[in-house]
Amino acid sequence: MVQSLHPHSDSNFALGLKSAGPIASSAEAQATRVLAPCVPELVRRNATSSPASLALRAGSDRLTYHELECRSNQLAQYLSSRGVKPGSIVGLYLKRSIEFAVAALAIFKTGSAYLPIDIATPADRLKTILAGAQASTALTQSALSATVSREIQRLLVVALDSCSDAICGCSAEPLPVRIAAEDLAYVIYTSGSTGTPNAVAIGHGSLLNLVAWHNRTFGVTRADVATQLASTGFDAAVWELWPHLAAGACVHVVDEDVRVEPEKLRDWLVREKITISFVPTPLVERMLKLPWSARTSLRFLLTGADTLHHYPAANLPFRLVNNYGPTECTVVATSGIIAPQENQVSLPPIGRPIDHTEIYILDHSKKQVPTGQLGEIYIGGAGLARGYLNDAELTAQRFVEHPFRKAADARLYRTGDLGCWLSDGQIAFHGRADDQVKIRGHRIELNEIIGVLSRHPAVRENAVVAGEDAQGEKRLVAYVVPQASSLTVSELRDFLAREIPNYMIPATFVRLDAIPVGATGKVNRSALPAPNDENLLRDETFVGARTPTEQRVATIVASLLGLNSMSVNDNFFYLGGDSLLGIQIIARLYETFRVELPLLRLFDYPTVAELAAEVERLVGGGSRR
Repeated sequence: MVQSLHPHSDSNFALGLKSAGPIASSAEAQATRVLAPCVPELVRRNATSSPASLALRAGSDRLTYHELECRSNQLAQYLSSRGVKPGSIVGLYLKRSIEFAVAALAIFKTGSAYLPIDIATPADRLKTILAGAQASTALTQSALSATVSREIQRLLVVALDSCSDAICGCSAEPLPVRIAAEDLAYVIYTSGSTGTPNAVAIGHGSLLNLVAWHNRTFGVTRADVATQLASTGFDAAVWELWPHLAAGACVHVVDEDVRVEPEKLRDWLVREKITISFVPTPLVERMLKLPWSARTSLRFLLTGADTLHHYPAANLPFRLVNNYGPTECTVVATSGIIAPQENQVSLPPIGRPIDHTEIYILDHSKKQVPTGQLGEIYIGGAGLARGYLNDAELTAQRFVEHPFRKAADARLYRTGDLGCWLSDGQIAFHGRADDQVKIRGHRIELNEIIGVLSRHPAVRENAVVAGEDAQGEKRLVAYVVPQASSLTVSELRDFLAREIPNYMIPATFVRLDAIPVGATGKVNRSALPAPNDENLLRDETFVGARTPTEQRVATIVASLLGLNSMSVNDNFFYLGGDSLLGIQIIARLYETFRVELPLLRLFDYPTVAELAAEVERLVGGGSRR
């Protein structure tokens, strides 16, 4: 059985349940592509019909829909007075906050597109992004404005806090700007296989399709309280904000100190009466193992951005929804409820296509494969991006001519992902057909890391692969052949940090005399040795534990990293540690010493010696439960 699916208006279909209705044709999908007014207009209607309803929350800060409308209009008026015109691109260099949502909405209202940039982005990459997008303006805070200003000359940098008086003095009336479905809504950068990041350009029509599908499928109303948890440069943040603000629901920005800790996040979701939340797959898998109160208000826990490995328990008081979609297809392309399964024989599926979306699974000849046969996933329909900004060649490579539609503008996005149709019409995901990997939900092209490492003067050769640690978690491992024996892991990490974000920096660096290659001259990955105590690149000579506390702490940290031993001066994060492993360290320190250590403290004391000293201080000071 060969399938290509075009979903229709039955919300059960999009959620992976059986559907009795007909499947819409491509012509029908095209005809209904613009389903409603643009997102800013939908938000404005909520401000008119329910002005006192809460739109945004962040800690103790609150913003009603009336206030959101007025503040975004004032900022739009201010930006227009400073020369921001329809069709321009405006950078958003802000942390997760109410201010980010206000600024993004204001940019929409000027007829411009917003370019979200995570504040942890390295300076060199920030410059590449702003220059590559040809951004005219960047909105930020005064504490960050110097970083932006020195990167791009002639860039208008607006520090929102410094300009607050001028902004508040502007009219709260909307600008007379009409937004069409084909207009650019936002640009998001992803890792690029050629060594530089790619700018994905999404139009308002594609965004609106996501909004309409989400709100219909999950029955979003003004009574809902959703979350904003993803980093601003991650396309999931688009999904978290606009459907809910378009529906008149409240979006609650998740507290920074709880968003990566499963127990704290669960308790926060329950305490704040959250009804809909997106949580990245690696964190969801830990949360599914926790006990949940039957009193939770949570209706849907949405997940995606990585492979889901586990099914939910039958007693969970909410529905788990697995989602799949490249940035190039406006966040979500397929979606489905994951029902409990006692005897798991396969990974959970990624669901069915969402509204007005086409999915094809094709072989090397671009012919559709039968049910159960592996092929590459191609995506078409209303959610398709306009392409890569200012890169026609790459756009032509990835957005290919539609092999089954004759319309001149019919295209499919070639994902590079492998999958197969299941007998019930859902799709099973089977990884990548190339070197792209997903690490903790982030899409990473290994060639981009290899290219940056190659530019280090002390690195003769290098290779980067995605491996697994002792707990089965995916980690990036860099293999380097140094020019000099004095090369250290800190030197390499610092060098990489100037050009690529933290999530792309390898967790582990292995020193080799030569990179093994096969008969074709390509890297022989099967011959690359696993990281161990002998081949790890470190900062200095090994220093053993000097106190009983250091010995116990070193044993805890080394076991989680899959090492036999650790120097007391080894940095936990430099040897492959991250926040999720850090949570386990905190738990084991409590079991061993009965001390409470906040996760963020681990960033202050990342070595065994520093961590042991802090544990001894807490023990001596009586900071126990």
